[in-house]
Parts: sequence; structure tokens; C-alpha cells
Amino acid sequence: MLGTLLVSAALAYELAGRRAQFAGALLAVPIWVLGLAAACHLTSLLTRSEAWRVSVHAAGGSVSRRVLFRAAGIGSLASVLSAQLGVAARIGVLRRSAPDACPRIPALIAAEVPILAVEAMLAALFMFTLVGPLGLPVWVPVLVIAGMLVALCALGRFARRHRLGLWQGLAAMRNLHGRGRLITFVVLGVLAQIARNLLILHAVGVDASVFDAIAVLIVTVSLSPLPIGPSVGAAATVLILGSHGIAATAAGGVLLTVTGIVGALCFAGWACGDQAWTSFRGSGSVAAVAAPAVELSLLAPTS
Repeated sequence: MLGTLLVSAALAYELAGRRAQFAGALLAVPIWVLGLAAACHLTSLLTRSEAWRVSVHAAGGSVSRRVLFRAAGIGSLASVLSAQLGVAARIGVLRRSAPDACPRIPALIAAEVPILAVEAMLAALFMFTLVGPLGLPVWVPVLVIAGMLVALCALGRFARRHRLGLWQGLAAMRNLHGRGRLITFVVLGVLAQIARNLLILHAVGVDASVFDAIAVLIVTVSLSPLPIGPSVGAAATVLILGSHGIAATAAGGVLLTVTGIVGALCFAGWACGDQAWTSFRGSGSVAAVAAPAVELSLLAPTS
């Protein structure tokens, strides 16, 4: 909470003399663009949830897609406040919903590692997009890519040698089929996020390229573990594209945060509604089965 207030205060200070430009950039974005951006974020949440299902099933889980997606929906809403809180909420809801069909909590925590490893590898491949905006030396991306390739190879070898307990969660890294499916869903989710960034940035008047949108995404994900909450979108956008105009880029960051929250709310709303509907149908089925039993007991002769 304190981090969010500090970042918001810093942005407000920078925008103090640009209120009209900031408000104009916000109001210039059509509703349909915001809706499409929220749909892109929802698509990203769904594909990442499918990647999580691949990882959980590889770790020995048999939980249904419906139950797992309900847990992911609740976790996505918690992620708005903190990435760590989102992971904890997702795992907690899944264990409570299907304790006998999913791995134990240590293995579920480890099941996040293959997804994070793929996302980190994608970020490393496009690290060159940060060279200009952040003034990084040109050799840094090469070093990061080499380091990530070594780390992925080591992770795959470690997963093949360690199969019990906590390390059961790394099972998705053991074979090519598991890795291929997981990578496919993670890449689809990343593409949806890049598309959302491009939509919003162009809508607020920032002439951003695909590489700019990728750079914003990398910094957003990198800053998400920090305790700055919903202000991470605006901070990342200004950090990368501030030279295009503080007012417009800050407006784009705010709208990225808003559409992200809307997408997460839609996912969480479906999760809560589906859980309520399932519980209602379950109670109805129990009542339907119990009614004939009661009638038979009433008709039974008494001694």
C-alpha cells in the first residue's frame, strides 16, 4: 500500500502541470478500444491458466479444467494487488476445492517455476528492446540470453533427476511434449498482452512500435513483484516511453491498469458465479435424491 502511494505521488508530481493533456489523452480513447484491451488481458489470463493446468497435471494432478480455472480466476484478481498474493490465492483455492485431485502445496508452488522460466526466457530474448529506453550496454541482452539458456537446460536436467516431493512440480520440464504445450500457451498469453499494450498506447496518441509494447510488458512484469500494486502499469509505461510525453504515456499506463483490472474482474466474476451455480446444482441433486428416500421411510410399516 505504501509503495502504491509513493509511486502514485511521484506520478502526480510529474503530471502537476499537464493535467489537461493527461485528461485529454484519457478521454480520447473509445470505449470499444478499452473493451478490446480488457478482452486481450482476459485472453492472456485464460491461456496462462491453461499453461498452469499443463504444469499441474504433469506434476500428478487430475483436477478438472473447470475447477482449476475457478482457482485461477480468484488468483488473477488477487494479482492486481500483488503477484505473490495472486499465486497464494490461486494455490489456496485449488487445494481447498480439490484436495484429493491436485498435488500438495510444495509441488503446486514448484509447478509455477516452469511457467516463470518460459516467461523469463521470452523476456531475455527481447531484452534488446530495453537498451535504448534504459540506456543499457548492448552486451547485456546477449549475456542475459546466454544465462537463461544455461538456466533452462539446468532446470530440465534437474527436473529429470528429481521427481519426488517439492520437485514433482517441475515435471512439465522433463519431456518435450510437456514443454511444447506449456510454451505454446505462455507465448499466446504474451502475444495477447503485447496486443493490449499496442492498442492502448496508440489510442492515447503514443506512436509506439511492437518493440516498445514488448519493452513495456517486460518492465511491467519485472516490477510486479514490488509492493507498488496497481501503479505498476503507469510506472512501467512512463519509464519506457516517457520521452514520448509524460501525460500521454501516464494515461496509457493508467488505462492498461484499468483494463487489466476489468479483465481480472470478468475472470473472477465467472469463477464466483460458476462456483455458486455448481453448489446450487449440487444441493438440488442432493434434495432430489433425498426426497424419494423420505417418502419410502414414511410408507414403510412400523412395528
